[in-house]
Parts: sequence; C-alpha cells; structure tokens
Amino acid sequence: MGAGLLSQIRVKERQVALIHAEDLPGEYVKEVEAGLQPVVTVRVPARDACKTLDVYANVLSQLAQVNLPRDGAVIGLGGGAVTDLAGFVAASYLRGVAFYTLPTTLLGMVDAAVGGKTGVNLPEGKNLVGAFWPPQAVWCDTDTLTSLPPAVFREGAAEAFKHGLIADPTLLTRVLDPEFRPGGALLESTLADAIAVKAAVVTRDLTEQGERAFLNFGHTLAHALEGVTHQGIAHGEAVGYGMHYAAILSREMGGADLTGHTRKFLDWQQPTSLPALKFDEVTAYMNRDKKADSDGVRFVLLRDVAQPYLTRVPEDVLRRSFGEWLGQIQTR
Repeated sequence: MGAGLLSQIRVKERQVALIHAEDLPGEYVKEVEAGLQPVVTVRVPARDACKTLDVYANVLSQLAQVNLPRDGAVIGLGGGAVTDLAGFVAASYLRGVAFYTLPTTLLGMVDAAVGGKTGVNLPEGKNLVGAFWPPQAVWCDTDTLTSLPPAVFREGAAEAFKHGLIADPTLLTRVLDPEFRPGGALLESTLADAIAVKAAVVTRDLTEQGERAFLNFGHTLAHALEGVTHQGIAHGEAVGYGMHYAAILSREMGGADLTGHTRKFLDWQQPTSLPALKFDEVTAYMNRDKKADSDGVRFVLLRDVAQPYLTRVPEDVLRRSFGEWLGQIQTR
C-alpha cells in the first residue's frame, strides 16, 4: 500500500489479461498497461453492472480468443465489483490461473480485493455464483482515492467501520475523523488497520467455515436492499443501512445497545434515500443470503463491540426491528 504504485507493478507471469471498469480514469489503465503489456485489455461495465453471467462469459471468450495460457494471469483493476468479476474469471478460466488485484476504491481496498471471494450476481440475489480464489498479491495505490467523489469514499468507509464494530474499536472514531480522507494524515494507518482485520480473519478461515461469517455483519439486509432495488443503492451505503438494522437486532437479542455508533455512521455517510420498503418484500431476499442453511437465514450480531456471533432471529423480532429501523432511517 502506498502512493504511486500503479506504474511500479510487475508480475512473474509473461502473459496477462487486464480487466478494468469503463469509468476508470484512462491514465490508470495506461500506467498499468505500460508496465505489464497485457495480451488483452478488457473493458467492462462499471460497478455491479459488470457482475453478470453475460459479462463474465464475454470476458472468458476474449481470454480464449487471445489464447491466454495456463501459466498466464488475470489482473483486476478498479473497484470491488471489477475485482470480484476478475477473480471469478481467473478461478474458472482453464480451471484456474493466477490472479492479482489493483483496487482503486476505498471499498475495494478494505474489502473485496483482499478476501479471496470472487463471483457474480443473479437476478435472484447478490454473489450467488462464485469461487474462493485468493489473489497472489494486492496493490493499493492510495493516489487513486483522490479521484473518488466524496460520496464514493464515504460509501467505502462502511466496511472499515464494520471492522471496527466486529474487531478493532479504535476504527470507530478514526473512520469518522476528518483526517480519514484522501491525502489525510489518518488515511494510510486507518486503511492498513482496517485491511488487517479482514486479512487476519481470511487467513484463518478462507472458505467461511466459522469466524469469517462475522465479516458479514450488516450484510444480510444490505444484500437484500441491493436486490430489492435492483442494484439501485451502492453496496457500501447498503452496508451502512444494514449495520444499523443489525445493531437494533443485537440489542433486541440481549446485546449491548450499539445503535448510537451505527446512527452516527449513517449521519456521517449520508447514504442515498431508500424507496418505500415492505418487510415481506425485503425478507424474501434475506432468506437467500449466503449465510442461510437448510434451516433458514442466520444473522451476524454483536454482544458488544468486538464480540460478534452468528444466530437465528425469530421472525417477530425481525419484523418489529425492521419497523423501528425503517422509522429511524426515514427521519434522519
């Protein structure tokens, strides 16, 4: 992690395919191309519009057309959606080739690029098709964050704040500090510590057999909000809303009242307003959550800060808490 990394990137593989989002600044693409000289550069739709089976199939076809070999590599350049797609392409092309990530957004750096989870969406829900395929290396060029609109930076901060709630309480104040911004005095240290939370958990539990599920705090509702709005809300903003719902559930299930933290984050993040929502409509998507098993959906809740656990929640508690959550976000 550091400034000016894009022009310094080198890999051991001689043939590489570069995948990037169409809205990425052209100079970023040119910097990477100059150093790596890819055999093919594939431009894909921005954000979650790239995470479809059609786009995935098209990218695979382009790699096959240039005959990218088994000892080649796929490089994902851009936000978390692009690195998710690129990783799934790398995991499945020729049954697996090397994969590298170059995240250019805060959300990508803190979350998607370092987790080893790859995949695409279905109309029925988020990330329902994919594979665990860890990258060989991750380069976080902090210079790229200066090109982000403030709202996009605040969106990405949701995952860093989440890491504070589940593991590192110091992040709760540092993420909201005015110096946590592109070029700010707290940027790199806070970013490094937020990444460290996820990297440590993933190292211990890559395929989510246990504690890795805790990284999904707030995501059960978040993914449902993305689904019910047809990706009309950005992932990080959905996570902000989802963390507040999970905090209400945590309190209702006997844990500490952490809603003050999550409301403060929402006030800072200023997420996009949501359309009118009905519990039954949203819960249909929550029931397809990837933490669900044959007995139904499970939620990541908190007994207190840095004390996460996984549990089932009675439907009456889910419904009552949804009503409280809805009332509070509508009056922000």
